[in-house]
Amino acid sequence: MVDRAAVDGLFPADLPEPGHWEERYPARELPEGAKVTRIGPSPTGFIHIGGIYVGMIDRDVATDSGGVYLVRIEDTDQAREVEGALEQFDRAFDYFHISADEDRNRGSYGPYVQSEREQIYLTYVRHLLRQGKAYLCFATKDELADITSRQQASKVPTGYYGKWAIWRDADPSAVAAKLAEGAPYVVRFRTPDDADGQRTSFVDAIRGRLEHEANRNDAVILKSSDQSPRLPTYHFAHAVDDHLMRVNLVIRGDEWISSVPLHQQLFAALEFEPITYAHIAPLMKQIPGGKRKLSKRKDPEAGVDFYIGAGYPADAVLYYLRGLANGRLAELPLAEALTTPLDLSLCGVAGPLVDLVKLEDISADHIATLSGQQILDAVRAWAVEYDAELVPVLDNEKDLALRALAVERDGVENPRKDLRKWSDFRPAYGFFFTELFVPVDGPADERLAPLGVAADVVTAFAADLVANYEHLDDPQEWFDQIRTLAGKHRFAPNAKEYKKDPDAYVGSIREASQLVRVAITGATRSPDLHATAQALGADEVLRRLRALS
Repeated sequence: MVDRAAVDGLFPADLPEPGHWEERYPARELPEGAKVTRIGPSPTGFIHIGGIYVGMIDRDVATDSGGVYLVRIEDTDQAREVEGALEQFDRAFDYFHISADEDRNRGSYGPYVQSEREQIYLTYVRHLLRQGKAYLCFATKDELADITSRQQASKVPTGYYGKWAIWRDADPSAVAAKLAEGAPYVVRFRTPDDADGQRTSFVDAIRGRLEHEANRNDAVILKSSDQSPRLPTYHFAHAVDDHLMRVNLVIRGDEWISSVPLHQQLFAALEFEPITYAHIAPLMKQIPGGKRKLSKRKDPEAGVDFYIGAGYPADAVLYYLRGLANGRLAELPLAEALTTPLDLSLCGVAGPLVDLVKLEDISADHIATLSGQQILDAVRAWAVEYDAELVPVLDNEKDLALRALAVERDGVENPRKDLRKWSDFRPAYGFFFTELFVPVDGPADERLAPLGVAADVVTAFAADLVANYEHLDDPQEWFDQIRTLAGKHRFAPNAKEYKKDPDAYVGSIREASQLVRVAITGATRSPDLHATAQALGADEVLRRLRALS
């Protein structure tokens, strides 16, 4: 064991003692049973929809218990940091209304960015070194590779432990010599001597009591001395941070279950109160023959920006995610489900499937409950970032937009559900706006081709309709004028008559009405044609009908 003077010489002379930090970050004054939760996104990539899922649960549990929810940026792996990641975190949490009580912009237990907490970590690394609970390790990459190779040849577990930990019990003079020559080193945690072969257990807030093999590896807790700033590994940083930020419930993915034995050892060595863990099952994707974990690399829907960019309403997504976390909430109306507290004990241990078809149905149902003004406001807010061309159209034609949204929505028992996300507005309603609509280009327009009506018939029918068009309020009377003209131009009164004697007709009333529909909307499928014509107004309807001839 290296003596205290040598240990202290490795650190700044003014480095505070642990007591300083304990005093600076006192126990929180919260109601009994209050939970302090946190999420720790790493800027090595953009946040996953699973991060929103866990953050949602964190926020809910903290709020319901009268506690605190904080966001801590875990940026100790600075070499892999992705530009723009922090901004994406903010965008994601803001969009889904998962606001933190404390984060890098506010809070009394910061800094909330790990790279800004170097002095705190060094205090506790020095503390462990002084007590002999950690040691300096000068093993090179080649030496570590050789150890692994020999372990594999001997068919023993790989790792840095026991006799394989070549610097664990090194002579202080050898350590001093390495320091004198300026050799780089890491600091490793000294696993308890009796850990090998032991079992350990803990109570998971979701899974109950779990038992695992005790950690045997002397994990690195402080990265190489030739790096600046001197930052710890995740395992050590999380122990120090969660303790000083007074976190008492860590909700995280189940891939961290295997790390709990090491975390237990670190908390014990640092003389910290142990905290409760709740390990969430990961979100899954259905694939042929089974399912797998949702992947940021393989699945677009894994990324949060997929949902924001497409314009899925935040409340619909949150409702869906809450239903995945607690199945009972999926049976409640959206507004009730969003305010009913989540129950960790009801979270399943099998990963729930992310079903975009189901999400879109939920989203369509939700949007159908909104007023036209609410939809318009939401579409415009989305378009500012993702469809800039649409913004001035909506601003200049607000009344038309509201009339368009009212078609088959206002005053009906089963409102139209053609909007599942805000990006659907342009394809579903863009034809209402002259700036976005492409009129038919005469009878040869390719959109008319599937109807199979001769060009001269189209021209004559359209010219007659324009000459005699009446913009009638009554839907039946409005359509009767089309029916009357269709008969005049030898369209059969129905498909049955047309099929009975196709040579006697140029088509059926279906084809005639579809000519009008394509001329007015640009497609053979659209909202109610009379209501659409009323929203557009007589002048615009006639302008579009003239394009047929």
